[in-house]
Amino acid sequence: MSGVARRTVVSAAGGAGLVAVLTACGADGDSGGGGAAGAVKEPGAPLAKTADIPVGGGKVLDGQGVVITQPTAGEFKAFSSKCTHQGCAVSKVADGVITCPCHQSLFDASDGSVKGGPATSPLPPTPIKVEGDSITLA
Repeated sequence: MSGVARRTVVSAAGGAGLVAVLTACGADGDSGGGGAAGAVKEPGAPLAKTADIPVGGGKVLDGQGVVITQPTAGEFKAFSSKCTHQGCAVSKVADGVITCPCHQSLFDASDGSVKGGPATSPLPPTPIKVEGDSITLA
């Protein structure tokens, strides 16, 4: 095998390894156990009942790409459930913090801001409407 062919093989193997690593942390995979951050439905689509969202906590809506929080009683917020670090789906909301399971990025449940890295950008807000006991996309 010539030196050029050997380099080509090594480069190809390295590239395949890089693709595998990036795929493991990518937005399309469910590497975090919290469900993939899927596409959000149309405006007006029902997301949850207010009773399903605990005060100081929240709920990750698997497959809908949304996490809904209730930072204080009667105040509901929604954000993309796709972590801004490498696209994993966030997995839980507790004690005012949204957590990404892939690399432990932490986001504030009241405004989506970063509380702990490696993420450096906040979770983008998702517009919602609360009518009675129903939470829908705005």
